[in-house]
Amino acid sequence: MNRNKFRMPARRLATVATATALAAGPAALAGAGSAHATGEHGRASAVVLRTGLDVSLLNKTVNVPLAVTLNEVQAPQTAEKTALTATLEGVDGGQPFTVLRADVARAAATATAEKAEGSTELVRARMHVPGLPLLSLIEVEQVTAKATCEAGKTPVAASNVLGTVTVLGKRVTLTSGGTTDVNVPGVGEVRLDLSERETTSRTAAATALELTVAVNPLKLNVAEVQGTVTLAKATCESPVAPAAQQSPDGVEPQGAAAEDVNLAETGGNSMTPYIAGGALALLVAGGGAVVMARRGSRN
Repeated sequence: MNRNKFRMPARRLATVATATALAAGPAALAGAGSAHATGEHGRASAVVLRTGLDVSLLNKTVNVPLAVTLNEVQAPQTAEKTALTATLEGVDGGQPFTVLRADVARAAATATAEKAEGSTELVRARMHVPGLPLLSLIEVEQVTAKATCEAGKTPVAASNVLGTVTVLGKRVTLTSGGTTDVNVPGVGEVRLDLSERETTSRTAAATALELTVAVNPLKLNVAEVQGTVTLAKATCESPVAPAAQQSPDGVEPQGAAAEDVNLAETGGNSMTPYIAGGALALLVAGGGAVVMARRGSRN
């Protein structure tokens, strides 16, 4: 028996083998990539007020951390909060101490597969710390912060301080994007960092006001307050782009002829995944017709 009669040329064998393997390829690849077919949701957060203060009472015999947040939200878990006051227990003779009160205090965060966004707004707000019940640490007319991250676009961070700002009873003039120091003898010192914004390729963060506080009224050590205060902060992280829109670098052109893919002669190497990817596109575009044409010519 002439065995050569049934032997298919190596080049033709490679073509048929490639077409056969790729015939099941699209379904398998679709199943493997379904988890990322629509991309992943982004992330966003916003907070109206966050304090990291240490309060020392009665000549530092009692130390109380003043850690307060107002209207802190995160997406995709939560959407919006609008509470107008923040209080603290245990520093005012057992009575609730109002840290912040505002006419408007809103924080919102949203996240989808296309865009993530955090935003916050604070209007006509007054903040107090223990030891200064009648004098506001800071008063603001309006502050806002917003961070927006869209898939495939550069993230954007924006913050604004509108109207007047009063610190420890003194009206201050703020420098955009700079630092302002306020020193009130017999009361304390406050450093203000205005409109901080940071962005990367996938994230953004905006803070309207960041305060560094050192307050000790009349240096009596009745209530000494030190630490930081954040007013109006928003952050975001871009959604992950759908896998279908991502392509690896170095892919071969999709118009290559089927005969150029000779697996029997070349074997596997570092370019095999990319070659297979190009052959898959070729099959969809008409690789089946190439196989049928070869069968017709053989007859």
